[in-house]
Amino acid sequence: MEKFNAFPEKVLNWLIDFGPNLISAIAVLVIGMTIINWASRILSQAMDKKSVDSSLRTFVSSMVSIGLKVLLLITAAGMLGIQTTSFVAIIGALGLAVGLALQGSLGNFAGGVLILIFKPFKPGELIESNGQTGVVKEIQIFNTILLTPENKTVILANGAVSNNTIINYSRHGNLRVDINMAISPSMNIEKAKTVAMEVLKANEKVLKDPAPSVNVLKVGDGMVTLAIRPYADESQYWDVFFSLQEEIKVAFDQNEIEGPIPTRLVINKNQSSTGVLTDD
Repeated sequence: MEKFNAFPEKVLNWLIDFGPNLISAIAVLVIGMTIINWASRILSQAMDKKSVDSSLRTFVSSMVSIGLKVLLLITAAGMLGIQTTSFVAIIGALGLAVGLALQGSLGNFAGGVLILIFKPFKPGELIESNGQTGVVKEIQIFNTILLTPENKTVILANGAVSNNTIINYSRHGNLRVDINMAISPSMNIEKAKTVAMEVLKANEKVLKDPAPSVNVLKVGDGMVTLAIRPYADESQYWDVFFSLQEEIKVAFDQNEIEGPIPTRLVINKNQSSTGVLTDD
């Protein structure tokens, strides 16, 4: 009975001794949570004004909010007299372990952040990176998804993409179509250039600006190679690439512009004579 009667007094003494710290810790938690939520909204709005990708905006806001809340809980625990040194050590050890285990993933995450911030390419653009060419379908935190002309889905790690050369074919809105066609060295070069240019001007998918061009790329190896360089919209690149080769070949045939005749030099080591064979 004496212990029971002394219990309220002990509780009262505990509240007197511990109550101010408890009230302070609760106040710090309430005020801290309010400030953290307010700061998270401000950060999200700031990134929204900077046109930061929505996936990155949500991820960064969540990471900042969680980190600040963990620090707030540790601070409140310290105000209650709880030893927080061990908690800090455990969190540090866990962070180091996770960092080492996810070293590659963290590199991809950093690459994804750089891509989403600096925007070297956007969804819908045609790019080349790490030996792969395709249209960007999606930019994720860790990976970039490409769709190749063969309708193959390619998943590239953002770490590798951000650390290597990126060729963006769509940034200027049009692409140059590179076509090389060879003619016999006995043909009139100016006539061949004129015929090819007429084909380019007649094709509706070839852009007038920038203007197409036809020049001599190389003279040698038994042929004259013409560099035919029209420009086209990105969506019509392959149509122009394939159709022009057929149209120019037909125009050359109609104007009696012959192509080169492949030859091979044959040397007979057992005899002193040599000969040239054609592939007719």
